[in-house]
Amino acid sequence: MHLRHPHTSERKWIFPLVLASLLSLSLLLITTSLSSSPPSLLLSLHSISLSSSSVFIESKLHPLPLSSLPPPPRLAYLISGSNGDSSMLKRTLLALYHPHNQYIVHLDAESPEHERRDLLEFVANSSVFVRFGNVRMITKANLVTYRGPTMVANTLHAAALLLRHGGDWDWFINLSASDYPLVTQDDLLDAFSYLPRDLNFIDHTSNIGWKESQRAKPVIVDPGLYMTKKSDVFWITQRRSVPTAFKLFTGSAWMALSRPFIDYCIWGWDNLPRTVLMYYANFLSSPEGYFHTVVCNAREFSNTTVNSDLHYISWDNPPKQHPHYLTVDDMKKMVDSNAPFARKFHKDDPVLDKIDSELLSRGQGMVVPGGWCLGSRENGSDPCSVVGNITLLRPTPGAKRLETLISSLLSDDKFRPMQCK
Repeated sequence: MHLRHPHTSERKWIFPLVLASLLSLSLLLITTSLSSSPPSLLLSLHSISLSSSSVFIESKLHPLPLSSLPPPPRLAYLISGSNGDSSMLKRTLLALYHPHNQYIVHLDAESPEHERRDLLEFVANSSVFVRFGNVRMITKANLVTYRGPTMVANTLHAAALLLRHGGDWDWFINLSASDYPLVTQDDLLDAFSYLPRDLNFIDHTSNIGWKESQRAKPVIVDPGLYMTKKSDVFWITQRRSVPTAFKLFTGSAWMALSRPFIDYCIWGWDNLPRTVLMYYANFLSSPEGYFHTVVCNAREFSNTTVNSDLHYISWDNPPKQHPHYLTVDDMKKMVDSNAPFARKFHKDDPVLDKIDSELLSRGQGMVVPGGWCLGSRENGSDPCSVVGNITLLRPTPGAKRLETLISSLLSDDKFRPMQCK
């Protein structure tokens, strides 16, 4: 049996001990040398160390996005018309078109069948509309009575269709065939990109004045709710009191409403929208009061209003039932208003050609070109026949005008002080 000798075991520890001592001495000398080195040398060594480290982490780094611009919103339009409005509605649609948006067009039941068929064929045969599938026509036309609640019903119908079929969108804008844009959609989308998506652009006031006796207290009936032929509203002899369950508001019938508010009007989860709708079924000119009263009586939305209809409209003073028709003589006032829309226009009025040429750069029978259009304009070609990135915006000077308007509307002396007052 082999036994380990004690002296041999002790000698085995001597060599590691000597080696450790020599190593410690070497480290001490190196440290002393570095400590006595000039600062520049230490800095140089430190730099090399960082440089060496960067070689290993570089492959793990990802570049930041080149742009932090907010994504453009989507707008959902209702463009409506009546008998004789087909060609004007088509022109307005072309002037408003952008593949990023959604569109509902409607000619009411008073329009002859051939007009509605002509509009349907126009939508179905447009290559750009078909490509993006974002223009729809209400083929089962609604009977709409001017000044009656059927106008509100038609607006809610279009809004419901857009909620169901229109995908994601941010604002609902209702226009008529006699409206026309004063800025491009690139301008509008660019300006709205920087806004909170819950804002509601709606001209409104609780100072209803003469409307209390001539609209709130009379009771009217709209035959369009139950008849197949259009006729004017009629009055019944009994009058009613001003509501106490909610406060009445009035204003313009043209507005840009947020998707959350449209959701609320359609679903009505606290029943206010339905209650107010039932009341306005017997109210003269209900389109000038329904949405205004709902938004200002709903605590969830009353602080989201911007007191503007985003239109240039020329009224008499005091206002009459209808505004003036706009002409070339109104061009400067329209531009100076900084508004994105104007009304009313006669069919094919020369001022529309001037707007197309000077503000929209729109060719006859074409959509308004934007950042998404990559084609050539040579020989009258349509630049939008070649499509690029539909979220790429190319704002014009109209965007600056619109920015000026919005900045004014959201200023300290106009925004909060003018909400639901």
